[in-house]
Amino acid sequence: MKFSERISNISPSMTLAIDAKAREMKTRGEDVIGFGAGEPDFNTPERIKQAGISAIENNETRYTPVGGTDLLREAIITKLERDSGLVYEKNQILASCGAKHSFYNLAQVLWQAGDEVIIPAPYWVSFPEIVTLSGARPLIIHTGAEQDFKITAEQIENAVTPNTRAIVINSPSNPTGSAYNNDELEKLAECALRQGLLIISDEIYEQIVFDGFHHTSIASISKEVQKQCVVINGVSKSYAMTGWRIGYMASGDPEIVKQVSKLQGQSTSNPCAISQAASIEALTGPLDEIHAMVREFEKRRDIIVERLTQIPGVSCRKPTGSFYSFPDFSGVYGKKDMNGKVLKGSLDFSDYLLSAEKVAIVPGIAFGADAHARLAFAMSLEKIEEGTHRIKEAVSKLHH
Repeated sequence: MKFSERISNISPSMTLAIDAKAREMKTRGEDVIGFGAGEPDFNTPERIKQAGISAIENNETRYTPVGGTDLLREAIITKLERDSGLVYEKNQILASCGAKHSFYNLAQVLWQAGDEVIIPAPYWVSFPEIVTLSGARPLIIHTGAEQDFKITAEQIENAVTPNTRAIVINSPSNPTGSAYNNDELEKLAECALRQGLLIISDEIYEQIVFDGFHHTSIASISKEVQKQCVVINGVSKSYAMTGWRIGYMASGDPEIVKQVSKLQGQSTSNPCAISQAASIEALTGPLDEIHAMVREFEKRRDIIVERLTQIPGVSCRKPTGSFYSFPDFSGVYGKKDMNGKVLKGSLDFSDYLLSAEKVAIVPGIAFGADAHARLAFAMSLEKIEEGTHRIKEAVSKLHH
């Protein structure tokens, strides 16, 4: 079978692959601790599940408008004004089958061969692949731990070419957990306006922030910035609803939503009607369950960072948000395992951990940062302690 060139140009999602491998090993009865999963380990709150059940019982099971029901789009508008002070009309909102789907739709509608899109690294694994699939070129700009993995206006200015169309900002970040404060966002927004770049702001982890940090949407910096920004969000992470598959975009330019709606109408059509009903309850109901979940994530973050930094050759900064740690393991690269194999990078190290100690992590090369690896702390404190103990044991067995 001959496949298209465009599918040959993209790679499988390494995060999904690692998680699938860990699940398969567990199914075989192996005692695997998987730090790979990119989803909360909490259940969807009861009130949200009941809203979904009620939708089924009330026969809300038919097609809806392509971009979501009026009630869902109104709930999204209410949420954006409540949390970020952003005001939108319904023709600026479109619901889809997840935030990833929103970004995919956007890329297909906006970009083509010859275009460039700035993506700061470390990046979420799907950003460059989705941009590549659109025909455009991902313009990767590397950021380091010394700058808290956050891109600067100066870096953008130095990278922009006449073909650069947009910049992707993900705050809080997957995989680093870094989050931009208001001052940093103002500088980025000014730069984007000056360069005529569309800002794509992925805010899926906005509620999961620690140490009293306040999330700011870059679209809220000014009316001018809002017009030149597309906010992407969803219910998956904050409300523990990863399998419900509801995401959305809010665009300053309603024409973008119109074009995305045309594409979605010829592909998935509307997102699941039952999930839409549950998402209305998620977006408009009380936030108590979210706050409790975030408090638990903060405890876990403190433990995983403390334990990782006790491992010789490993460093790890404290993430501001999300449920990921992003330790630097490069201090153990170059060493040999028990079979004499030299661990040359994050792929070798992650393979070694899985075979030697049955610990699954996502190699940093998947995020454009080979010195690092991503470890989700979406698991119990006991599993975090056991998993980091195994990593420490594995590192202690390496030699020159």
